[in-house]
Amino acid sequence: MAILNLTPDSFSDGGLHAPALKDNGSRSHHDGEVVSNETLDTLVNSFIQGGATIIDIGGQSSAPYASDITSAEEISRTAPSIRRMASSEMAISIDTYRASVAEAAVEAGADIINDISAGLLDLEMLPTMARLGKTVCLMHMRGTPATMTKMTSYPDGLIPTIANELLARVAAAEEAGIRRWRIILDPGISFAKTLAQNLEILRRIDELRDWPGLRGLPWLLGSSRKGFVGKITGVEVPSERTWGTAATVAAAIRGGADIVRVHDVTEMAQVAKMSDAIWRV
Repeated sequence: MAILNLTPDSFSDGGLHAPALKDNGSRSHHDGEVVSNETLDTLVNSFIQGGATIIDIGGQSSAPYASDITSAEEISRTAPSIRRMASSEMAISIDTYRASVAEAAVEAGADIINDISAGLLDLEMLPTMARLGKTVCLMHMRGTPATMTKMTSYPDGLIPTIANELLARVAAAEEAGIRRWRIILDPGISFAKTLAQNLEILRRIDELRDWPGLRGLPWLLGSSRKGFVGKITGVEVPSERTWGTAATVAAAIRGGADIVRVHDVTEMAQVAKMSDAIWRV
């Protein structure tokens, strides 16, 4: 899964692809510069050539303490680009926790709804997902991006707690009418998790996959360029955390992850292929 952030404030690539394409077929930067659709086409083609099969488009940063925007602004950032990419070879995922944004994205051509809150931040999300009938990704998170760093206490154990809290979200999704075979799960690396907890997830993904009630569901893992990688490797610039990210991708695949969400598509596709050859024969 390739990451395309159409935001000015994402932790790794904020402003690189923002703001989104306008309906008139151009992308306007804050300084007034206009970039043609060719830029987006080139980027998508590079993802395809690099080995990605899904592109995850986001218009609202979920980094800690990121500024909140309106749903209208989030739609204006993402929907035009989704329409532009709808005819590409890739499945399109919308990274949002707002039901209205998810609906607009699906209308524009999105195939997957990727909600970091698993329906907790917008009570209309699960019913909207069910009505739209698309594949969904439910991620484990506590609180909001502004409060999650203070919600890292897991007295009953990290893996059992994540499993039980995701079980509750799966149950809520099914009760809302979402088909079980449409559900992907994400343990939420760095979302209400400490550095040590992120590492524990990477070591014990196989236990989550085998948890009673969660068996058989596919798993997505997103560790690309995150802060804990920088702290361990000593690399301060997120875009330079390729090698550390590669180790986390290999660990995720070793543990049974089905999808890895990454910035460096070409490099991580090679890591995934090699990891598959070693552990997923």
